[in-house]
Amino acid sequence: MTTDEPVDYERTWHAALAEMSKHGIGSRDRAFLNLTRFVGLIGENVLLSVPFEQTKRMLEGPLRDQVAEALSNQLGQQVRVAISVDESLQAAVQELDGAGADAEGAAQTGADANPDMNAQEPDHSDGTLGFSLPGGSQIAAEQVPRPRSAHPGVVLPPRSVGGRTDAPPPSDEEYSPRLNPKYTFDTFVIGDSNRFAHAAAIAIAEEPGQAYNPLFIHGDSGLGKTHLLHAIGHYVHDYHPKLRVRYVSSEEFTNDFVNSIRDDRAATFQRRYRDNVDVLLIDDIQFLQGKEQTQEEFFHTFNALHSSGKQIVLTSDQPPEKLTTFADRMRSRFKSGLTTDVHPPELETRIAILRKKANAERMDIGDDVLELVASKISTNIRELEGALIRVAAYASLQKEPVDRAKAAFVLKDVVPSETGQITVHQIISETAVYFGVTVDDIKGTSRSRNLVTARQIAMYLSRELTEHSFPQLGQHFGGRDHTTVMHAEKKIRQLIGERQPIYDQITELTTQIRRRSA
Repeated sequence: MTTDEPVDYERTWHAALAEMSKHGIGSRDRAFLNLTRFVGLIGENVLLSVPFEQTKRMLEGPLRDQVAEALSNQLGQQVRVAISVDESLQAAVQELDGAGADAEGAAQTGADANPDMNAQEPDHSDGTLGFSLPGGSQIAAEQVPRPRSAHPGVVLPPRSVGGRTDAPPPSDEEYSPRLNPKYTFDTFVIGDSNRFAHAAAIAIAEEPGQAYNPLFIHGDSGLGKTHLLHAIGHYVHDYHPKLRVRYVSSEEFTNDFVNSIRDDRAATFQRRYRDNVDVLLIDDIQFLQGKEQTQEEFFHTFNALHSSGKQIVLTSDQPPEKLTTFADRMRSRFKSGLTTDVHPPELETRIAILRKKANAERMDIGDDVLELVASKISTNIRELEGALIRVAAYASLQKEPVDRAKAAFVLKDVVPSETGQITVHQIISETAVYFGVTVDDIKGTSRSRNLVTARQIAMYLSRELTEHSFPQLGQHFGGRDHTTVMHAEKKIRQLIGERQPIYDQITELTTQIRRRSA
């Protein structure tokens, strides 16, 4: 997300609070956060306002990094947190039927426990409230933009402290398909390994509900299934604007269903997935295996959509006949439309994929190096692009072009092992030993700098060296949400081209992990 796109501050802050709650923040920290408003976004700086100086000082402690990570996950970009005291919020706290009193008390308790917090409070009487950034720099209050709605034309409800509001959640009509802008048909590289799947995806995108329904795409992880799902969604959204597209992972579908039972909102769930959708795209349907109640609900959802002529597209790492824990009636429905597969790309396609990736990322890498990378990596697109990123990172750090010899040097630790299978548990264990921490530490919730780095590197390597999806990896890392793993993978991928120590750590760990799995 860029700062030119509309950001709904209220809802983004509410989602960040929910994410932090899942990661086990303490009651006192939650009290501070409940006093906080998300009031602006300038570049990479999130602007937060709090009613008390004590609250500001507590948020400027270790809690700041946790807040920054949660907001980065929600906004889809790395952000810093800038904090200001807005004394006008104190009245709003008192109006919350006493709910703010506990938080205010917690702020004072924190001040009593920390003598540094009892320093003289600054004088804000001039009304020029600056936003404090890490390192002591400031953002002037007059730079703060006015709140914007995520949906043009929709008036935001009045703000309340801590993101609390009596306004209802967004209706099913007020949604974005939440599609990855990079995954379109234009950016999809066609080869013999995926030509039929691509043609089928184009056909159903042009005529949803008419050509093949359902479309079931299967194949190993990292071969472009998710890319095709998003491409279908983009095409329908652009060329059939009246049709409502919904893309979800099977994890999200399951969570929505479980929450609807817990909250007694079955009707809301059915509107979301049956009444208010024309094209349903579900990724990794195999993860519904073993979830009998969710499968039953999906069976009825499938029937409702199919009988109404609405398009269904599913992906899986296995063909329907191998999804043995699904009922026969469900597998037969998977096969009732068109089933197609994707395979590892052949050499020519791998070169084309790398060339398109290099051009998109503005990597200055010659064709001879691209051909070398393509000849070394033949398993899947994810590992192929990961190898290219590693080569590009080496060039960036050395500040010189990469030739075949240098690329070969980099790739000697990247080429997949032909013997032994690397597991997520092995990666976490090796990373824990390397950083001098425990496996429980990496799976836990500690926010110390060393642990955060170790955890994010383990997530990056797990994504690069295994075929697990983001939701699967989230479960391996203490049941975290898949967006946390996505953020870690993106952050480390960026850092390996900017910081030599991170590049060296990734290289050393990759070598150790591959050597022990051989």
